[in-house]
Amino acid sequence: MLEQMRVLSFSHWLQGPAASQYLGDMGADVIKVEPLEGAFERRFSPAGAYVDGHSSSLLAANRNKRSIAIDLKHPKAKRIIHRLVETIDVVTENYRVGVLDRLGFGFKDLQRTKPNLIYASATGWGVHGPMVQEPGQDLLAQARTGLIAATGDLATLPSSVGAAIVDQHGGALLALGILAAYVKRLATGEGTRVESSLLTSAIDLQAETLTHFFARRATRANIERDPHIGLWFSDAPYGVYRLCDAHIAVSAGGKFEDLPRLLGIPELAELGPDGRKTRRDEYAKLFAAKLETMTFDEVAAVLTSQGIWFSRIQSYEDLPDDPQIAAIGALTHVPVGEAHATLVTHPIRYDGEVRPVRHLPLALGGSTRAVLQEAGYTEDEIAALAAEKAIGVADPN
Repeated sequence: MLEQMRVLSFSHWLQGPAASQYLGDMGADVIKVEPLEGAFERRFSPAGAYVDGHSSSLLAANRNKRSIAIDLKHPKAKRIIHRLVETIDVVTENYRVGVLDRLGFGFKDLQRTKPNLIYASATGWGVHGPMVQEPGQDLLAQARTGLIAATGDLATLPSSVGAAIVDQHGGALLALGILAAYVKRLATGEGTRVESSLLTSAIDLQAETLTHFFARRATRANIERDPHIGLWFSDAPYGVYRLCDAHIAVSAGGKFEDLPRLLGIPELAELGPDGRKTRRDEYAKLFAAKLETMTFDEVAAVLTSQGIWFSRIQSYEDLPDDPQIAAIGALTHVPVGEAHATLVTHPIRYDGEVRPVRHLPLALGGSTRAVLQEAGYTEDEIAALAAEKAIGVADPN
């Protein structure tokens, strides 16, 4: 789909690599620029998880890319990068603001080499304002934007989301912006400076709830709620509950009027017809106390009879055996050396097909030789650059 797009990615960790991975999944030729010692996610896994010696962090966000190793501080690096950019459509980067400018690889520097270049930056806090140079990270963005405050029990100890969703969403938004810029270039021939940040991504994730909050002129008191309630603006019993043999998420839809009788909780009826809204904390506590005495099958039968939406709460270990996840091909198993890794597939289907994992950049610098040859370097020139430690060359995967 994007087979004509070439991307040079100065990206590390998650937000930036996720963006270029989406593009690689869609067919773009993504060239990952790494230091001679390897990108940070290649050398470290916070989960302590490795597959045949390869970090799970590398595997999570770097499929369908080629790896080249270049010392960006080497005197000859500038010439190499600018020569590569002549063949490139898109540059992506998620360094701190100003780092690549100081090295000679900022937007203005590379635009002089490629006037119609699409230059896409993912930052922590944006490129303007008092926090530009502050470290940006998923958890900090969750904290700064109210996401943690709106999750869990604000009155005691609020909870972060259990995944790096801001990083991942930031990557998706950056890829979206790049695609828009690419369409513009195809139509006009002009390049574009694309910018996303963890801050804007975390805000965007909460577009619905923030709109509700400001429209209602709500306050912190409106967010505080019984810990079973999932969203601060939802009626009870919307949320998560413990059963005697499982946990369940109870959503919306259907009829709630007969639940007091069907579940044997007459106190719910005493809260009145609007009790789910006006006295929702009391409703949630009564509902939770009863459900703790019931099995999943018992509760499921009642909720199903009333058309109320619900789901058993699964753990990650349940996902490979989930028939719906299998049916849509959300997970895939790929060979990694002498082992296999389970990866999340590209989330969009095109003509009903799952985009394949074409290759993994397992060898640091495994494509350095091929990429430089494509840019016109001879074998002798590549060997000389490697001898000077300007580049790192490894055998391809």
